[in-house]
Amino acid sequence: MPLLKPLVCALALLPATLAAADQPSRTAHTNYILRCAGCHGFEGGGTPEGGIPAFPNSVGYIAGTEMGRTYMMHVPGVVGASLNDREIAEVMNYVLDVWGETDSSEAPVYFTEEEVTRRRAEEVPDVVAYRRLAVDELTEMGITVAEYPWP
Repeated sequence: MPLLKPLVCALALLPATLAAADQPSRTAHTNYILRCAGCHGFEGGGTPEGGIPAFPNSVGYIAGTEMGRTYMMHVPGVVGASLNDREIAEVMNYVLDVWGETDSSEAPVYFTEEEVTRRRAEEVPDVVAYRRLAVDELTEMGITVAEYPWP
């Protein structure tokens, strides 16, 4: 009899547990608000005093290079977002849709779950130095992106 009570409780909670597991994940927009907007803002403007670069006129160019795409997978907000690789790809694609404009008439190259997995596995020991290299590459191409105040 002493085991009956916990068993009944567990069985009573089973439908709620299964229903929660069956819920769709949050939208990319919602995940952006929950995981990114605290630093980058709702309008993607960043915070210069906090050292957070703006997305407009930058993120599309950064995502247009191999080095830039790897950099994006190693920024602190992505590393600490507690999202899976599919959700990260969705949020990055949302960011590209909203702020990824470039001078090119071509559509952005969207992130896939597989690409996110691969790029996150690459070692980037110093994300600030890596961003500088990515920006140097863009500068050589004649492209200027948002300032990045980190030393």
